[in-house]
Amino acid sequence: MPIQLFFTRFLNAHFAASTTALLRALHVQPRHPQAPITNAFAMELLVFLLLLAYFIVVRLTLSVETPKPVQHLAEMTHEFVNEQGESIIGHGHKQFSSYLTALGLFILLSNLLGLVPGFESPTANPVVPLGFALVTFFYYHYHGIRSNGAGYIKQFLGPVWWLTPLLLPIELISHLARVLSLTVRLYANMFAGDLVTLAFFSLVPVGIPLVFLALHLGVAVVQAYVFFLLASIYLSVAVAHDH
Repeated sequence: MPIQLFFTRFLNAHFAASTTALLRALHVQPRHPQAPITNAFAMELLVFLLLLAYFIVVRLTLSVETPKPVQHLAEMTHEFVNEQGESIIGHGHKQFSSYLTALGLFILLSNLLGLVPGFESPTANPVVPLGFALVTFFYYHYHGIRSNGAGYIKQFLGPVWWLTPLLLPIELISHLARVLSLTVRLYANMFAGDLVTLAFFSLVPVGIPLVFLALHLGVAVVQAYVFFLLASIYLSVAVAHDH
């Protein structure tokens, strides 16, 4: 049996049988049928529930006359995303605000979860950053085709037809490499941060680990912003009309 966090044990205690049945119905054999829910999935689910609760509270407490602190936070987030979108994507950036906001907040909260005792960062598991990278990959290609139609393919073919055999594989590899780059960057930084913090807490439980907690906090924020920034840049290039 794998080591389970408290929330993971809770989920497996109540939903292990139904989860195992669902996986087997999809022809997926769980490695541990008694505990099919992993820590990474449990932490992702927790982040989803926290964000869902946050958005519900924001919606229920909206007020023009007496805005609550949670509304100020939501407005600051919205303003930040819009400013970044306008400066990077330009015209039409608002249609991507919802995705970029959800992506940035989900990654940020996932990164910060590792600072809370009894929890761990789901982004320290390579499957989770890979999921973010793949969704972003398909998302910007979808909007690139939607915005430019068949002209979107021209960027893969090069300026003249006789360069197509050379440039097509290069362009395809470069776009696929974006998935690897996004995944490895986020995973490696968060995994290393969790590992270093845990190591120093086990060696010197007082004092010094606080420095590494602060460092971990900084890395968590920076990596969430880097992922958000790269997703915005890829969207900007995809929807540009100069292909």
